Amino acid sequence: MKVRESDDAVVLEPRAKAEAAVIWLHGLGADGHDFVPIVQELGLPAGLAVRFVFPHAPVRPVAINNGMRMRAWYDIAPDMRRQDEPGIRESARTVEGILLREIDGGVPAERIVLAGFSQGGAITLHTGLRYGHKLAGLLALSTYLPLPERYAAERNPARQDTPILMCHGQHDPMLPLQLGAWSRDVMQQDGYAVDWREYPMAHQVCAQEIADIGAWLRERLTIKGSDPFISSPQGGPSRAG
Repeated sequence: MKVRESDDAVVLEPRAKAEAAVIWLHGLGADGHDFVPIVQELGLPAGLAVRFVFPHAPVRPVAINNGMRMRAWYDIAPDMRRQDEPGIRESARTVEGILLREIDGGVPAERIVLAGFSQGGAITLHTGLRYGHKLAGLLALSTYLPLPERYAAERNPARQDTPILMCHGQHDPMLPLQLGAWSRDVMQQDGYAVDWREYPMAHQVCAQEIADIGAWLRERLTIKGSDPFISSPQGGPSRAG
């Protein structure tokens, strides 16, 4: 894959014209490079032309880290109950702009997966559950449903058939498993088919999770009736997010 970098994102371009896309949002303090190495471990079909877009969050002060400036999709207060609604909505608009660019560039919305880890996963759920077009799926890793008091009134019930994969570490000290499970339950009660996976890990990703994500992406993005060559996943160590 060809790598393109800009001030806004790292983009992995397939050799052929892109027929699908994955927009993958990083976690607090990281940047768009964070999940690039995972792509080669996903075992996607060699004939499947997928563009991977890894945006960079803006740099902003983060209260939970004593106001230190870092890349963040929104501010986080020491009290998690105080959520940065303006920051969340600003980042959602940014992601909607990226989605629009992909659609205008020829990738149909139903061939786009929106993905994210931790903070990026929260923006994925916030944006994807409200989005007007049908997406191929939402991939939410070690994360939670933000602004739950706004969710019921703002979600798009016409898109509740959107596939959702949620993965969470059983020993996550930053975003406890119970928070992710609660978010899953809220969505399932509203009819979303959430595929929930737990792993014996902390706030990170692991080899089995990467393999499961690859299988889920293949199911979402492989064109029905096609028989592309399936490449073997390249093994790699578990990595922290």
